[in-house]
Amino acid sequence: MIENPFITYGYESAAYFCDRKTETQELVTLLTNGNHTALISPRRMGKTGLIHHCFAQDEIQDQYYTFLIDIYATKNLQDMVYRMGQGIVTRLKKRGQAAIDGFLRFVTSLRTGISFDGQGNASWNLGLGDIKSPDFTLEEIFNYLQAADKKCIVAIDEFQAINDYPEQNVEELMRTYVQQCRNAVFIFSGSQKSMMSEMFSSPARPFYQSVSMMFLKPVALPEYEVFAKNHFKAAGKRIADDVVSAIYERFDGTTWYLQKVLNQLFATKDEVDIYDVDKAVEQIINQNEEAYKDLLYQITARQRDLLVAVSHEGKAKEITGMSFVKRYHLASASSVQKAAIALIEKQVLTQQQGVYEVYDKFMSEWLRKR
Repeated sequence: MIENPFITYGYESAAYFCDRKTETQELVTLLTNGNHTALISPRRMGKTGLIHHCFAQDEIQDQYYTFLIDIYATKNLQDMVYRMGQGIVTRLKKRGQAAIDGFLRFVTSLRTGISFDGQGNASWNLGLGDIKSPDFTLEEIFNYLQAADKKCIVAIDEFQAINDYPEQNVEELMRTYVQQCRNAVFIFSGSQKSMMSEMFSSPARPFYQSVSMMFLKPVALPEYEVFAKNHFKAAGKRIADDVVSAIYERFDGTTWYLQKVLNQLFATKDEVDIYDVDKAVEQIINQNEEAYKDLLYQITARQRDLLVAVSHEGKAKEITGMSFVKRYHLASASSVQKAAIALIEKQVLTQQQGVYEVYDKFMSEWLRKR
């Protein structure tokens, strides 16, 4: 048993994973029937946790090799291929040297960068610059997946990142390799809804009609209430009936924020009531205040003004309209538009269907006090 059941990163086990029974069954069914899947939701809603949870199911764990590759911070094809190789080797470590040797028989371009100690433990010694020919290494990786002695499931997290690569052919290249690799099923996970939908739903794009689409919504409130109360009770603690619903409403049911606030409450209180929620949120914000200040220092004054304005709105619409511009004393509609584009590129601001929000909900609350 872990010390705090409200996990804020990674995946522990089903006991610490809230609900998602329907989504788990749907995704497992899609994968075990050979369907590539696009899994889409805002960040921090629990996509990665759901993938790990599906990988832990018996019908997946016993029959497939599973790999999760995070390409969120990648900037080009070379970077993506590096992450794919590193992610596969990290996963194969659990299966021992023979498994990695099998990988290196196909991915010869990485062989010199992987070494073994006296106990057969592998070390990844490659730097990004060691990927000399990313197209060739990517082909080798897919050759390995095709030749593996079990079916493979490969989840690529934040897949929309490939849209910003300087190389023009990455989407076409990936589509070709995925289509040719009959021994692997892919999950393309992403947090930019409009971008992901465009990639997989537009007839003009390479991945058109090649995947099943799943849009992940918040866990239902009643399920989260039961989950939280059970964990508090198991630890000999108590949480009042209205606490979880208050946190849920405050943070739009977004999984990570629920987990973070409940983690703080569990760590600091044995008897939790509604009045403790504000204090827990304030403690979390205080822990991150210096980072928020640093971020504000790095952006322009007009970007800061817009960020504060959006935080006061919560969910801001028509931000270039005169009423919004005047209400928050912003310079002009054109300057707001320019600032919004910059903040979205920095992923400080999000925009879905014309609604703008500060990405970090804790930061949004901190900005409202400025």
